[in-house]
Amino acid sequence: MEIIVKFLEKNGLIFAFLVVGLIIYLSGIISDKLTRRKIPASAIAILAGLVIAYFGGVYSGGEKGIADIKIFSGFGTLGGSMLRDFAIVSTAMGASFLVLKRTGWVGALSLFLGIVLSFLGGVGVALLWGYRDAVSLTTIGAGACTYIVGPVTGAAIGASSDVIALSIAAGVVKAITVTIGTPFVAKFIGLDNPHTALIYGGLMGTTSGVTAGLAATDPKLVPYGALTATFYTGLGCLACPSILYLLVRLTFGG
Repeated sequence: MEIIVKFLEKNGLIFAFLVVGLIIYLSGIISDKLTRRKIPASAIAILAGLVIAYFGGVYSGGEKGIADIKIFSGFGTLGGSMLRDFAIVSTAMGASFLVLKRTGWVGALSLFLGIVLSFLGGVGVALLWGYRDAVSLTTIGAGACTYIVGPVTGAAIGASSDVIALSIAAGVVKAITVTIGTPFVAKFIGLDNPHTALIYGGLMGTTSGVTAGLAATDPKLVPYGALTATFYTGLGCLACPSILYLLVRLTFGG
């Protein structure tokens, strides 16, 4: 047993891929057998990952969830920014440039609308929670855009760690909601072609949620939705700690 444990510790990344593959496989079975595919397997897998990460963090008393446990240390690399960004960028390889050009100004408009509407929704929730200072309102509003924009904005404008954690939580909730909800709303909003997928990615913005939701709807739409969702994250990281923060300060004061 000791030999096996040492072997797995030395090959942490490979073991992490194996565990993730097993989770995805079991999630597919649960989706088929228990929910009759009403809940996508990707959504179940994401939820399972969050639960495992939580209990891993509680068990180890650390800050990196399950990656704090030596045998699962490979998750620190697998879930790191390098592989995440590689996966996001690689989805653009399947997109057609002609389709992107055809979308035109509507695609750009969807990005700005998506950021502003998500930001305002996050600020509204923050107000309900009792926050009144511009830094906290902006950080939580940015988190409602994506769980990447939230901490980037919070770090830039000096938010506390508690508020940054809330912004990440808001982004995670949004990602899971988009993941689960996309297949249900797809028929009603005409989400069945690259054009609408581009606009949908721009409006929703959460790359992980859009990618997983479109994968459950029609895998061919993933590159288009992921492309504008990726731009959304970049634009949000620029707009939230600058223009939107200044507007919040003018409205609510410092």
